[in-house]
Amino acid sequence: MSVLRLASVSVVALMLAAPALAQTQTVTGSDEAGVPEIVVTLQKREQKLLNVPAAVTGLSASFLTDVGVTDFAELSLFVPGFEVQDQSPNNPGFVMRGITSDSGAATGEARVSVFQDGVSISRSRGAYVELFDLDRVEVAKGPQSTLFGRGALIGAVNIIQAKAKPVLDGKAAISVGDYNYRMVDAMVNVPLSDTLAVRLSGRAKHRDGYTENLLGGEDFNGLGSDALRLTAAWRPSDALRFDLISNYQKDSTPGTGFKSGTFTPIDPKTGAVIGDLSPTSGAALANGAGFKNRDLGLERTVTGTTLLGEWRLSEAYRLSSISAYRRFSASEVFDADGMSLPLLAIAEDAKGKQWSQELRLNYDAGGAVSWFAGLSYFKEEASTAVPMQINERLAGLFLANALARPTPQSPAVLDATATAVFGVLSPYVLTNHRESSTNFGKTESVDAYADLTWRATPKLELSAGVRYTQDDKVSGYAASVENPSALAAASSLTPVITANVQAQVTQLVTQYVTATGTAPSQAQINAWTAQVTPVVTQAVVAGMPPVGIFKQPTPGNGNRVDQSFSDDGVTYRLVARYAFSDTVNAYASLARGRQPKVLSGDSGSTPLAAPKFTYADAETVDSLELGLKTRLLDGRLSWDTAVYGYRYKNFQTQVATQSGGLITVSAGEADAYGLETQAYYRLTPGADLFVTYAYSHARFGNGLYEGNRFRLNPDHSLSLGGRFKFSTQNARFWFTPTYTWQSDGVFDDNNDLPKYQPAVAGLRPVADTKQDEKQDAYGLLNLRLGYAPLNAPWSVEVFADNVTDEAYIKDAGNTGDNLGIATFIAGEPRMVGVTLRMNY
Repeated sequence: MSVLRLASVSVVALMLAAPALAQTQTVTGSDEAGVPEIVVTLQKREQKLLNVPAAVTGLSASFLTDVGVTDFAELSLFVPGFEVQDQSPNNPGFVMRGITSDSGAATGEARVSVFQDGVSISRSRGAYVELFDLDRVEVAKGPQSTLFGRGALIGAVNIIQAKAKPVLDGKAAISVGDYNYRMVDAMVNVPLSDTLAVRLSGRAKHRDGYTENLLGGEDFNGLGSDALRLTAAWRPSDALRFDLISNYQKDSTPGTGFKSGTFTPIDPKTGAVIGDLSPTSGAALANGAGFKNRDLGLERTVTGTTLLGEWRLSEAYRLSSISAYRRFSASEVFDADGMSLPLLAIAEDAKGKQWSQELRLNYDAGGAVSWFAGLSYFKEEASTAVPMQINERLAGLFLANALARPTPQSPAVLDATATAVFGVLSPYVLTNHRESSTNFGKTESVDAYADLTWRATPKLELSAGVRYTQDDKVSGYAASVENPSALAAASSLTPVITANVQAQVTQLVTQYVTATGTAPSQAQINAWTAQVTPVVTQAVVAGMPPVGIFKQPTPGNGNRVDQSFSDDGVTYRLVARYAFSDTVNAYASLARGRQPKVLSGDSGSTPLAAPKFTYADAETVDSLELGLKTRLLDGRLSWDTAVYGYRYKNFQTQVATQSGGLITVSAGEADAYGLETQAYYRLTPGADLFVTYAYSHARFGNGLYEGNRFRLNPDHSLSLGGRFKFSTQNARFWFTPTYTWQSDGVFDDNNDLPKYQPAVAGLRPVADTKQDEKQDAYGLLNLRLGYAPLNAPWSVEVFADNVTDEAYIKDAGNTGDNLGIATFIAGEPRMVGVTLRMNY
């Protein structure tokens, strides 16, 4: 089905349905009998969700608590068209309507923006923050560049944090569970005067890993986050208000369980088999000896301070200001090959800091026209370094396809084999060769935007918005080697060593003949050869340039090389909303989103050569969206539906280079269309049902991956559940079951097709012909059961996640896939626990 056909059919269906629904609708019932209406600020003003002409999901703090949402991955289960993959807090993937935003490069740009109270925190290595003490979360699908600015190519998530209030309040929650799970949430709100209040909240969340470490030590895929937030609110007058928000988060997690699907886990000392190839069983992973002087895992710190200001100049005009400073520093060490032998250990050291300022003027006098306009400034400096340690002896055998599959030879056999293979170079083929590459990004951006809404009739509302963005950017690259690689230089060193040894032995033979008048014996020549060879080899190796295996050093063995460039573009939206009644309306939206062009650096082909820079042109998406929003059955049913069609140009994706690195390139055109629906139904006061469903058909139209599915994008996803609350004479009880399901999906834009993964000398010794980097359809059942004495300040809740213990994977491929040895990350198994909550 084409985009136009889907849109045409959907227009007819929605237009026919809307008048009928309007005719049967009655006046909304009481707050208790009806579904509570969420108020959002997507269009820079407070509006009921019903009246916002866009596909928006608004989730209140109470709903998030009831269904057990504490992070983005859990949040996404209840938002149609939104997926989140969380390898670790340092490496999340945000997916909106099939489009993934997860690049860790400092030169990359986000497609899905994440905001905290209007401040972009979209750089992926600093975007995954704990969700605690919130007012609500707003998730807007579709191009939102006009409303949100950079990075909102295909959607935006806005986290609205709870602000300080002029009341004395406090609460706490303590959770414990299996896998040594423990989480503590706490908040206290204190008024200091009639105009000033402060609020302090925090979270500590820790859990042991659920993937067994077969070599001993910490298990993999655990949690370890501590977060603190201080807010202050000052209201010097009814017309003026300020909110100061300061966040701090520290993450310290055990290693991510990248498990090889090629090599069986073995004891790295004896070679004995200690595991199997199942992605959900134990893994035998370890850091390379001495690399980064730490174990596998993540150490990350994220801080940020935001000042929100609002000045009501008059009844019609309102001036808003958002000032923010943010920084993050993250270092993650992981076993990239996923196997027991210390072939390859990699770290990622990412840093970033940003400053932003936005000023916006709103006008709304209650008449036919309202508008807002603003200016924003954004500056960011970021870097991502990727140091790695390579066991050259194992790497040489691997690249020669001399490692037995699936069970490698014992370490003793491998060492003897390497000694024989490398011959005279064997002493210089290291077990700890180290090299590193770093990409740098600097952006200064200025935006100007305006948006106008005209209420043409009491039922028809027209909106138009435009944003102009000007970027001045610098992309930089540097690479270095700590010690030259004899493995990488072996093909050039061996002939030189052979020639020099022959020359010196020939000289010794000549001297012998001159002195004795006779030719030396073969035994004597062999002795001279054995004597000369180590000396010659040492001299030749000492004269090597600083050559790397995967990354060749930049000039000066690590000098940074920069390239500057500019980029600008315009995005827009045109929206029409028609109110069939107070409780039924439809909308149509035409919008353009834009991702700025990207310049990626990579090593040159020879040591000390200048780096190569590759441009990926600006990516654009044109969107047509049609929606229907209703509040039916006397306000007891909230039902929103949207259909959409997208067309992308210069779709940006990351591909592996010959050196094993990743660069951003244009994969050509792509199309996507789909449907999203969400409903919330109040059977009776205290008994609610909710359901979401999304259909997303996203495919590459031409270019590199023509016909392929988008990664991390199941065609179908579903969530449903209930919130059931009832009371007796002495107690309150509640029961919250939820079930989420998604159809099969792939983890890479190449869809794990063999034609994209041939054998490549020096990188991938064996072609990857097995299509196993995918996840079949699966569903997760979660249950929550709570109890509280009537009028008591405490409650207790038992919870169980993944009740049926469904086995699934949440990622496949990863760095190992570039070498033809894909790794897999298991999803969470069944977990149970209990939560005690207290209000004071």
